[in-house]
Amino acid sequence: MRQYLEEAPKDFLVVATPGAGKTTFALSVAKELLERRVIDRLTIVAPTEHLKVQWAAAAAKVGIPVDPAYAAGQGRTSKEYIGIAVTYAGVSVNPLAMRIRTERFRTMVILDEIHHAGDAKSWGEGVLEAFGPASRRLALTGTPFRSDINPIPFVRYVDGPDGVPRSAADFAYGYEHALADHVVRPVLFLAYSGEMQWRTKAGDELTARLGEPLTKDMTAHALRTALDPKGSWMPSVLEAADKRLSEVRRHVPDAGALVIATDQESARAYAKLIKDITGESATLVLSDEKAASKRISEFSDSDSRWMVAVRMVSEGVDVPRLAVGVWATTTSTPLFFAQAVGRFVRARKRGETASIFLPSVPRLLEFASELEVQRDHVLGRAVKDEDDIFAAEEDLLAQANAAEAASDEQLGNFESLGSAAVFDRVLYDGGEFGHEGEVSVGSEEEMDFLGIPGLLDADQVRDLLQTRQSERAQKKRDAAASRPASEAAAPRVETTAHEQLAVLRRELNGLVAAWNHRTGQPHGVTHAALRKECGGPPAAVATAEQLRARIDKIRDWAVQRRT
Repeated sequence: MRQYLEEAPKDFLVVATPGAGKTTFALSVAKELLERRVIDRLTIVAPTEHLKVQWAAAAAKVGIPVDPAYAAGQGRTSKEYIGIAVTYAGVSVNPLAMRIRTERFRTMVILDEIHHAGDAKSWGEGVLEAFGPASRRLALTGTPFRSDINPIPFVRYVDGPDGVPRSAADFAYGYEHALADHVVRPVLFLAYSGEMQWRTKAGDELTARLGEPLTKDMTAHALRTALDPKGSWMPSVLEAADKRLSEVRRHVPDAGALVIATDQESARAYAKLIKDITGESATLVLSDEKAASKRISEFSDSDSRWMVAVRMVSEGVDVPRLAVGVWATTTSTPLFFAQAVGRFVRARKRGETASIFLPSVPRLLEFASELEVQRDHVLGRAVKDEDDIFAAEEDLLAQANAAEAASDEQLGNFESLGSAAVFDRVLYDGGEFGHEGEVSVGSEEEMDFLGIPGLLDADQVRDLLQTRQSERAQKKRDAAASRPASEAAAPRVETTAHEQLAVLRRELNGLVAAWNHRTGQPHGVTHAALRKECGGPPAAVATAEQLRARIDKIRDWAVQRRT
């Protein structure tokens, strides 16, 4: 606020994590400029119809009457209104009418989630034409920018060291900063794996474990099989999420939960499953219509347990009491992931935690582990010559991302046969917890993680996870040591050597990542220090015993540092 008022810029870009208070900041600026008579009118541009209403309600609280029902061709509005709220799509319908209105008054334009101005060429062109004459433009975003060749209107780009232009924020406030300031909640990602079975178009019956290295098509088929409401995976995960919600509600009585579904048919089926599990009906939000906005508002003001929505509760929608989420959509882009997670991180009081249940899909787990990473809008990659080895790869990647819809249509040619859920791991603060053997759904070991208190600070969450991980590892070792010799000699199914080593390396890498988040020490430096302390070759070729020694050592470091 101080920076903005001191610099008095015509254009100002704020990149801040969801829940950090962008709406409050923008309306505070508008109120100040109206009182100083720097501006006469306010125009708010939002991505959806629901957000128009939400902005108007927030503006009313600070004394700025805003008309959320204004249409671009409407011309004048009631004299009672100082501002209007429109959508990016609405602006593109008649940008000239919006330009005339902008020119008539000293107008400030708030561009909420400005990256949407790049969603369609007509949207960006419409925003440029409509708001070029504005006295002030305040752009806001709380999600990762995409990489493409379309510059976002009114955003400043600066060449990076690699010669590639990147968006330059005037003020940035990431999740990591907000977490340290207790502005947002710490987020626990609880990942679930399990065996999936399906039949291909050719009639072949396939079985795969969710989360294992698979081809792109097999990963997509496995994910769709997991999300099939007729299988066992979704009911098991919903039941686990409801247990987690009950634990959170012991400390936060009005805490709510949200299932993000792919389509309306699945959403209705999930709502029926929730009714069967809990005995309580879930609020069902199927489209971005006025009735849907009303249902969201009613859920926000109530103390109901569950809401099921088809993707729409993903960006800017403010339901502060949401504390538990279930990812049940096949959409898996970094933009949508950050938008969806943003619905759960808004803190109302210190110590609240958020929990999101995920399928163990590598792409989603990667997004979860990089929650704190801030991204800029990248205008493509500079290709120096036709032999640039990266050019073809970047083009293929862009085509693959652009072809997501076509791929989804092809995936319709398969039949889900069955699924089973298994608790996989917890991802938190860049680290992974829960690798000491397979954990069955409904077991006491699963409850070690589902029963984490709903009121904990970020450091307390981290320490508790490390403690429970260590306790589980010790129980395993004690059980192995106390096993009778006759039992030990009896034939039994063992995990293969490569599976055991893979689990240990994954656990070690998770702990090294958590150490990096705590200390800032690079991963390679930590691995080198562990080798120096414990001996042995690099982790990729170390034995199980050497990996366990390094795991124990880095846990000792964590305890000593905390002490």
